[in-house]
Amino acid sequence: MAHTPNESPREAAATLDLPPTQTGFADTRFFGHPRGLATLFGTEMWERFSFYGLRPLLVLFMAAALTEGGFGLPRDQASAIVGIYGASVYLASLPGGWVADRLLGLQRAIFIGAVLITGGHLSIGLSGLAGPGTAGKAFFFLGLILIVLGTGLLKPNISAIVGDLYPEGGARRDAGFSIFYMGINIGAFLGQLITGFLGETVGWHYGFGAAGVGMFFGLVYYAYSAKRTLGGIGEGPTRHPDAAVQARQERQVKLFTGIGVGIIALVFILALAGVFVPDAQAIGKSMTFVLVGLAVSYFAYIFAMGGLDAGEKKRVAVIVVLFLFAAIFWSAFEQAPTSLNLFAADFTDRQFGGFEMPAVWFQSINSAFVILLAPIFAVLWVSLARRGFDLSSPTKFALGLAFAGLGFFMMIFAANIVVSSGGATKVSPWWLVGSYFFQTVGELCLSPVGLSSMTKLSPRKYVGQMMGIWFLASAVGNLIGGLVGGHVDPEKLEQMPELFTTTTASLMIAAVVLGLLAIPIRRMMATAPDVRSAGVH
Repeated sequence: MAHTPNESPREAAATLDLPPTQTGFADTRFFGHPRGLATLFGTEMWERFSFYGLRPLLVLFMAAALTEGGFGLPRDQASAIVGIYGASVYLASLPGGWVADRLLGLQRAIFIGAVLITGGHLSIGLSGLAGPGTAGKAFFFLGLILIVLGTGLLKPNISAIVGDLYPEGGARRDAGFSIFYMGINIGAFLGQLITGFLGETVGWHYGFGAAGVGMFFGLVYYAYSAKRTLGGIGEGPTRHPDAAVQARQERQVKLFTGIGVGIIALVFILALAGVFVPDAQAIGKSMTFVLVGLAVSYFAYIFAMGGLDAGEKKRVAVIVVLFLFAAIFWSAFEQAPTSLNLFAADFTDRQFGGFEMPAVWFQSINSAFVILLAPIFAVLWVSLARRGFDLSSPTKFALGLAFAGLGFFMMIFAANIVVSSGGATKVSPWWLVGSYFFQTVGELCLSPVGLSSMTKLSPRKYVGQMMGIWFLASAVGNLIGGLVGGHVDPEKLEQMPELFTTTTASLMIAAVVLGLLAIPIRRMMATAPDVRSAGVH
């Protein structure tokens, strides 16, 4: 989401009757960066603590038997629900950014989003008191809906304010984002350790409650710190110079937001009343077709009626290619909270002395590897460029797909060990650790490069929309990962090797195809006017 500040740093300071050093721009007491970054770092850390702390518990809880305190849902349904939930979080960021830009302003959107997320966790916590019946499920799924809506308001807009802290841009802005993303992974790492331990060893709803407490800390911290450290940054919406146009835009936002919330509420009430019984697998498959169709329609419109010149069309063609292969990558990577999580719970030896490690703890391995490896990869790309080996975006994408393929290739052997024993053998945890290592290497080759490529390759007037397309690829990946993730089941052992083999083959074939396309893409982009700044050369 693109956002332009309404005021300069000095104007913002004047508005608050504070000297410039009191605003988010000039006060650099946070590791040499604006103090506002500390506020955003802490808020995002606690939000990710709650999000990643909750997510891996979902499939385990929903699939657990009623006697174990769960909902007793079939695994394919529970996994599909997690996929729909993950996809919806990414999709909600699109209207969330729009509402903030046109109506609320970034700061208010973040605050309201944090309130909704906290309320969602509270609702999920209340589901434990209500029991596994209709009332319990109502509180549980209402909580998931509130978290989706709140994350849609918070996630894109907090990132936008991070960018606005650095109006000068440049390397200092990149360093600020690196610190910010470190907060994301610290929150994810700690969240999964704490909620996993409480959820699996004490009770599911203690884990859910811990995630909610984390988000409450984030809400309180943001409410206390935002005004003092962010000043006027993102305080109001981006206003149209014509007051009449601005009023019309605000009415439109309120109308469409009201319609959207109303539709969600109606569907929720009808499902609760038993008018229809949602089939998560069918809904997930339909959503996948709709999202892919939406992407195809959007790209067709851009090429036919977007007013692009020849060079811009070539760059958008590269974005189309990257979108396709990113969706393939995320459909494998986002099996972490579903198939790999279930494999950890059922088929992995988690005993260390007299202590059984919670299955959810394996989810924190990715965050730990990101924290350790991200600085190494940052240095690696710069070092290669200095030596004349500046890899193109498609080449890095192909490497990302290949490394993720290696991760799932390992799981084929682990799954076959389980199947050959009839499910009696539990495999070493190092199979999952190794798999997550290669997947993380793949993520670091693909994810940061994808974000950078969207901004560098997009025509200037479509940058915000292209970032939405990038999130759409993640949404599609979450859906597919959820739809196939239920194929890890003690009662259907033969499905596991097939799932991991199919995933490995898809990733490796995609890596080879994209590797072969890298050369013609480089040649195609060679005629673009600012190809070097686009990072494809």
